[in-house]
Amino acid sequence: MHMRYGGTIAVLALALGACGGSKDTTTQASASAPRSDDAPSLSSTQAPPPAPPAKARTEKQENALYEFGYAYPAAVSAIAPLRKIFDDRLDQSRTQLIADAREGKADADKDQYPYHPFSRDTTWKVVADLPQWLSLSAEFYEYSNGAHGNSGFDTLLWDRRAQTARQPLDMFVGKDMLRSAIQGPFCDALDKERAKKRGEPVTRGSADMFSDCIDPTAQTLILGSSNGQTFDRIGLLVAPYEAGPYAEGSYEVTLPVTGKVMAALKPQYRSAFSIKP
Repeated sequence: MHMRYGGTIAVLALALGACGGSKDTTTQASASAPRSDDAPSLSSTQAPPPAPPAKARTEKQENALYEFGYAYPAAVSAIAPLRKIFDDRLDQSRTQLIADAREGKADADKDQYPYHPFSRDTTWKVVADLPQWLSLSAEFYEYSNGAHGNSGFDTLLWDRRAQTARQPLDMFVGKDMLRSAIQGPFCDALDKERAKKRGEPVTRGSADMFSDCIDPTAQTLILGSSNGQTFDRIGLLVAPYEAGPYAEGSYEVTLPVTGKVMAALKPQYRSAFSIKP
């Protein structure tokens, strides 16, 4: 009887000891493990990876039907809504070229004359990258199975504050005021460039059909900067046939922003300009 009770007590003691050991181990593990609010957070200790740098986009396609090219700089890619504008333009330009080329090929086959691939190439470049504005210009070339192709220019301003695209002419009160401000210096500068190409002075009003001046506001207007903060010069891009025969090619005239130019601006845009010293 005594041995039976003793064995029972011993078993109970071992069981209680085992339970006590388990409790102590759990307590020690809990004490040594960090609490969830003490655990380091990945979001607080690791910065998110930097966004990849914006890249320029260049598209090139050549086949028996057409040749297409379109390019814009990284400065455009870095601005999502502006990038969409240019991507849409790229798609529209290519779609129109393909439609025109198919029609031209069908006409050539019907009338049995040689078909040469239609082409369209546009390249955009940065004119000025300012804190509040991005000024861009483009040169394009188009060929549609004629004697030669045609080239021209385009322009666009991105208003960073308003997040919208604008045209440089929209910043002026009107074409008449701008024309009055720049007509004289534009004509003088254009004649100097004409004289260089022709090897002789230009006499306005002579029998030469390309001797007279042209309307500067009818040309492609671009806005430039020499200080990186404001627009202080105006560029006027003149396509072939506008100021001279096709063989003379295009012209570019750059003029400083003057008091007359400032007066021709809409009041809300004057702070974006400064008079070039």
